[in-house]
Amino acid sequence: MPNGSRRDFLRTTAVALTGAFAGRCRLAEGEDTVQKPNIVLIYADDVGYGDLSCYGAVGVKTPNIDRLASQGLLFTSAYATSATCTPSRYSLLTGEYAWRKPGTGIAAGNAALVIEPGRATLPSLLKQAGYATGVVGKWHLGLGEKTGEQDWNGEVKPGPLELGFDYSFILPATGDRIPCVYLENHRVVGLDPADPVSVSYRQPFPGEPNGVTDRGKLRMDWSHGHNQSVVNGIGRIGYMKGGKSARWVDEDMADVLAQQAIGFIERSKSKPFFLYFATHDIHVPRVPHARFAGKSTMGPRGDAIVQFDWQVGAVGEALDKHGLTDNTLLIVTSDNGPVLDDGYVDQAVERVGRHRPAGPYRAGKYSVFEGGTRVPFVVRWPARVKPGVTEAKVSQVDLAASLAALVETELAPADCPDSLNMLPTFLGTSAEGRAYIVEHAGGLSIRKGDWKYVPPGAHADGLCPPHKIAIDKPGALYNIAEDPAEANDLSAQRPEKLRELGDLVEQIRRSGRSRPAA
Repeated sequence: MPNGSRRDFLRTTAVALTGAFAGRCRLAEGEDTVQKPNIVLIYADDVGYGDLSCYGAVGVKTPNIDRLASQGLLFTSAYATSATCTPSRYSLLTGEYAWRKPGTGIAAGNAALVIEPGRATLPSLLKQAGYATGVVGKWHLGLGEKTGEQDWNGEVKPGPLELGFDYSFILPATGDRIPCVYLENHRVVGLDPADPVSVSYRQPFPGEPNGVTDRGKLRMDWSHGHNQSVVNGIGRIGYMKGGKSARWVDEDMADVLAQQAIGFIERSKSKPFFLYFATHDIHVPRVPHARFAGKSTMGPRGDAIVQFDWQVGAVGEALDKHGLTDNTLLIVTSDNGPVLDDGYVDQAVERVGRHRPAGPYRAGKYSVFEGGTRVPFVVRWPARVKPGVTEAKVSQVDLAASLAALVETELAPADCPDSLNMLPTFLGTSAEGRAYIVEHAGGLSIRKGDWKYVPPGAHADGLCPPHKIAIDKPGALYNIAEDPAEANDLSAQRPEKLRELGDLVEQIRRSGRSRPAA
């Protein structure tokens, strides 16, 4: 779809469908302030820019998110900071680029907590302002003080509660990694003391099934990796034994997490609250509930998108039920771009059809190209945010400083060092976006204006699974406005622009901070 036509399509779907909502999104005549809003951040996993129907998806419909987009602000140039999950989540919660800190790559299921307790985080800043704070869903930022030394049968800490959350109900890592249990606050849910959990990322437990020797018995085959412990008939990464009563059932995960998110809202509705709802969908293994089977044309991956949309709708219904909608700032976005074959044989490649998971952009998860970090981003706050579409460039790293400004919490100079206060942009009162966007996937690429710099090196490209492509020195240069697919390298024609952006990357890398001191 040509860029202008796509822009017109987005504007039509996000505004014209429900223009009737515009009136109630404005403050009352003469009103200057409203009470502190509730804040709900719904963070999808591996949902690409083109995976939602409000962003032009085919093969799948996402009516709940489409409705939010029509009632709020849809961003066409929003970015996660990194092209994989752990570093994106680190940056989101700390306001610091993950590439500044060693050990923030994709975390093992038994990794130690990668965010040090005591530092300023998004939840701690909101808690300081009087908010009840809760996290539900995928964590994948490590737990405990030392890797591999967690006591899964006792208290598992430090974790979310030590970072500013009052309540947590989480997957320790992600769905394809053991341990396959939920943790509520510091303890495994439903654990039978007579059947303790044992975890290893070094060697298997004798007598336990694994995805290699028991491959013929799996109900979902693996394409690469994901062939160690078998839980719920599916191979995982890492080894686990015991904890049979506590193990999750993949098909029920969306229901369990949605119920926990709704429960937190119900318990917290008497005061301002912050809910970080990090869904497992649509990460592998994609095993949506049977009621979503066949709801897309793309098999389990598409059906998982429908399931994700249902979870968004369930949270929205809870806000409606308790009269919280008008003064709740609701954000829906994703941790990185899409991937098709990510380790399981689930027909994601064969059934993608005309659907373009990254929209018009190149590559996806794991990549410094646009598809790796350009993500859906929808903001709805009926009391303050007018419906529309914005091309302003925003980064998730800026949510920490922006939401702190919203609730009037002052940041110390060392807090959230890469996070800028972009609140007017997030709320749609300013069309001025970030001066530049840093994109991280091993190396650092950067977008400034319409120009995109990709550093030399071997970079992930494609979706199914990604392959490596070499960019020769001194790097590649693309005009994103004219060439969203990053197909035409203009570095030879515009060497001065290539040098400018390459130098800017190095300046940012050396600076150690980009947020001016207060």
